[in-house]
Amino acid sequence: RSRARVLVLCFQGSPELQKEKALQLANNASVVLTGLKMNMRLCILIVAGLVSASTAFYSNSDVIELNPSSFASQVLNSDDMWLVEFYAPWCAHCKNLAPHWASAATELKGRAKLGALDATVHTIQSSKYGVQGFPTIKFFPPGVKDSSSAQEYDGGRTSGDIISWAETKLVLNIDPPEVKQLVGEESFKECTEKQLCTVGFLPHILDSGAAERNKYIDILKDMAEKYKTRPFGWLWSEGAVQTKLEEAVDVGGFGYPAIATLNGRKMKYAPLRGSFSKEGVDEFLRALTVGRGGTTSLRGASLPSVVSAEPWDGKDGQLPVEDDIDLSDVSLDDVPSKDEL
Repeated sequence: RSRARVLVLCFQGSPELQKEKALQLANNASVVLTGLKMNMRLCILIVAGLVSASTAFYSNSDVIELNPSSFASQVLNSDDMWLVEFYAPWCAHCKNLAPHWASAATELKGRAKLGALDATVHTIQSSKYGVQGFPTIKFFPPGVKDSSSAQEYDGGRTSGDIISWAETKLVLNIDPPEVKQLVGEESFKECTEKQLCTVGFLPHILDSGAAERNKYIDILKDMAEKYKTRPFGWLWSEGAVQTKLEEAVDVGGFGYPAIATLNGRKMKYAPLRGSFSKEGVDEFLRALTVGRGGTTSLRGASLPSVVSAEPWDGKDGQLPVEDDIDLSDVSLDDVPSKDEL
């Protein structure tokens, strides 16, 4: 869809020098040249090169060629993560980057998108993002974004560097794993298939109320956010519900809230010995991740069974309503006296 663009450039100097300059321009810009003679000077027609060369830059690749309109619709109005290269077709560094950029686009396909915009054609768009040299690469994080969301790319220029940099950003921008209530075998199995499964045992709702319970759950959520790059699972259970599990990890029967972390592959566990606080839980998990936390083998080298539990409705607990006892028809005449005892 390139639009033809014609420029006439004339060179001064000896015929040999004029010819050398023209050939050098043709080589650097990848344009179509036609020679002319005008007043003893060599002039050249540059036909369509400045536009069509940009199309050829990434043809037959997974790099998405952009213009101002598609930039807005595909980059800014999408939830995808983008890396956008602002380039010039005549730029030697851009030519060197091109095969690496295309290779990275293929490798990251489905996870992140790589685009390219010819800054020599779309000058207003490139100026908007402060492009001063070529190639310039801008990072647009996933999620809702606008033009102010652009960040500088500070990685290397090989395909491996680009892929590694993008994958790091992908991990940092992922959502943390969900902290779920342990309501049965399915949720327990899903958690223990992770590298580590951390279970919080919380006080009964009548002892803590909804506000205090949510404080404990929020601590677990904070830890899930901090350790989201690691393959960890997160659960919580009301104390004294999963009695076999509590017994297996040495937290049962008293001292709620409590935490235990299990490794389902090694059949080992470690209970939290410190405080159930953000700092205390973080210190506990950091010790485990570097191999300094003490662990114990599960009895029988197997995971304990769990029972089905009613999902919490998020509300304060209600005391059970007892039936009223009608004593109107009870006769005290039938009660034996002390003498009869």
